[in-house]
Amino acid sequence: MIGLGDIYKVVVAMAPLYTALGLGYGSVRWWHIFTPEQCEAINRLVSYFTLPFFTFEFTVHADPFLMNYRFILADVISKLVIVSILFAWAKCSSKGSYCWSITTFSLTTLTNSLVVGVPLLNAMYGPSAQDLVVQSSIIQGIVWLVLLLFVLEFRKLKIGIPTNKPDVVSNQSHVVSIDTSVPPKDAAAAAAAAATNNNNNNDENTNSSVADHELVVAKPSFCSLMRTVWFKLALNPNSYASIIGITWAFISNRWHFEMPSIMEGSILVMSKAGTGMAMFSTGLFMALQEKLVASGPSLMAFGMVMKFIAGPAAMAIGAIAVGLHGDVLRVAIIQAALPQSIVSFIFARDYGLHAEVLSTAVIFGMLVSLPVLVAYYFLLGLMS
Repeated sequence: MIGLGDIYKVVVAMAPLYTALGLGYGSVRWWHIFTPEQCEAINRLVSYFTLPFFTFEFTVHADPFLMNYRFILADVISKLVIVSILFAWAKCSSKGSYCWSITTFSLTTLTNSLVVGVPLLNAMYGPSAQDLVVQSSIIQGIVWLVLLLFVLEFRKLKIGIPTNKPDVVSNQSHVVSIDTSVPPKDAAAAAAAAATNNNNNNDENTNSSVADHELVVAKPSFCSLMRTVWFKLALNPNSYASIIGITWAFISNRWHFEMPSIMEGSILVMSKAGTGMAMFSTGLFMALQEKLVASGPSLMAFGMVMKFIAGPAAMAIGAIAVGLHGDVLRVAIIQAALPQSIVSFIFARDYGLHAEVLSTAVIFGMLVSLPVLVAYYFLLGLMS
């Protein structure tokens, strides 16, 4: 049975995070200490230094040979359940949409596991729960974010960049860009309209027509698509932190040697700032938005249902399917209800796919996560 003392420990663990969040928000919105350009510099400091070192520090101390593989399998099953439902909805329903399926997958599965999950679950269930959250974070960084990036890149190329066929164009060919927010079925029409305007402007003294130029959609090979994905991952320092960290963890635990103290100290001096700076940067992000609820109330409600109900429900299905029970089952469900990963918003913004929905999920989800997670903690405690 969960008592007031247990809930107080959770609040004590989370309060410093919200303090850093509030300071970041207030430094821009109320006190005007930082300009948008300075905020960008702080965000780059967090993205390129403190957060990668923070991720690396946790990853490198994980023991891959002692991972709870049933916990990881439960996570995989929950993702497959969500993907299956979304695929069936997009394929069979008249209101189905592959674009919204991608966004919904991000909302239900991608969490701020290290920054929020580590102190929260450690306060709830102890160090063993922290280890499970770290394992979940490693899998998310190495597997799920890579797959999401691949799907987004595939969608971008599926929409296509129309070009003129080489056998019918003159030396001065036209490449027509299509906004990635345009649905595929409207892309051809948008491209044709843009091509018509280009031809009218450049060939107004000739009798050539749009029919002289046939638009085709580029279809790059799977290898070129993967090169693009890996190139984008190579520009993300957190990818290096996850991959190098788990590689070191495999080697050090296989041959039983420790990291030199000089390296350990160098990592810790940066990683200790990871949690505070990440939350401070999130506060800056919130303050720079014109609206805290950019997507409108209905989409905000949709995002919260996906994040705090659908995601944990799918995780519960996966956990029960593999036979998890006790605290491991509770940790699995609660970590699935952690606030939205800010990386999912960055991907949505870069690919022009419902960025306002993910922005609202990051901001509003962070604000309401504490009472929601405490409620989960209390209700799951009744199961014992």
